[in-house]
Amino acid sequence: MKTAAVTRIGSLKDPDVSKRGKVETIDFPDQELDAQGVKVRVAYCSICGSDPHVAEGVFGTRVPLGLGHELSGIVEEVGTEAVRKGLKPGDRVACDFRYTCGTCYYCLNGQPQFCSSRSKYGGRAGMAEYVVWHESQIYKLGGNVSLKKGCLLEPLSIAVHMADMVMPKLGGRVVVSGGGPIGQWVTQCMKHYGATSLTMIEPVENRRELAKRFGARHTIDPAAQDVKEEAMRITGGLGFDVVVEVSGAPLAAVKCPEIAARGAHILFGAMYPVDFEMPLNLYNHCYRNELTLVGSFLSPYAFPRSVQLLEDFDLDPFTEQVFPLAKAGEAFDVHMSGKYPKILVQCNSDLD
Repeated sequence: MKTAAVTRIGSLKDPDVSKRGKVETIDFPDQELDAQGVKVRVAYCSICGSDPHVAEGVFGTRVPLGLGHELSGIVEEVGTEAVRKGLKPGDRVACDFRYTCGTCYYCLNGQPQFCSSRSKYGGRAGMAEYVVWHESQIYKLGGNVSLKKGCLLEPLSIAVHMADMVMPKLGGRVVVSGGGPIGQWVTQCMKHYGATSLTMIEPVENRRELAKRFGARHTIDPAAQDVKEEAMRITGGLGFDVVVEVSGAPLAAVKCPEIAARGAHILFGAMYPVDFEMPLNLYNHCYRNELTLVGSFLSPYAFPRSVQLLEDFDLDPFTEQVFPLAKAGEAFDVHMSGKYPKILVQCNSDLD
């Protein structure tokens, strides 16, 4: 089975070609269908911002490491016990790469994102011709949702969970730091929540323009403008009630408490460098200003609502750049250039 995989560990940006991480399309063993599994012929798998971290060895260093977890496709075969969702061959679906056991402490405590059970379904590469995942991981797509848009279900669910975490109020002042796909979808979420003074902080111009398309009233270029000064100008000196940081940049993270209003919620939702420790004045920010600082990990209980949002959200700009599975390495090169908001890999060419 053809699968995109990391075949050499290293940064995909390393200027030394001999040390640079490498992504190739290679043969992986077929995944066997079991009683509770569903075999999906993959149509599209989009590249996630975390995928380059796989190449860096953050999730292990034994190669080859299969890639891909944001996928859509067509149900090919259904296990004999996979009957609860009414799935059948020919269904157009999107998938959640996480399998949770439902029986460990965290699952029973309403925290399935921390599931401590290891499963044969976990870690199976989705940027492949086929996947076999548990029935619980498969979601039917609405009739108006294309397979291209369907592969964005998983990352969209991340943005939905972030909105859940910060509990925005109608009319609250909101800023999003980081104009990648998650930041753009958080912006759309916040617009749906009735955010005011909705602002995007992003150094890349086309990403700032994209945020305006999705409802941002203001933008700040941190490379050319003083972020705190602009934030106070936009909010009349009060700061933002909700601050969502998804750029992953330490310098951006440090700025967040400085632009937050008293009583604000700040969410740090990106993968930051593992050794980054942020300085925080507890007296000023937590005692005097009563800030609530939260993190965000995966997207528990967000998939059913995200399926419904696929029809309402503007996702067209994220489906325009498509590479065939055979050119997965080239797709990752283009992804690393940052030229486009999202890159899709077409894993089977006859499913549209």
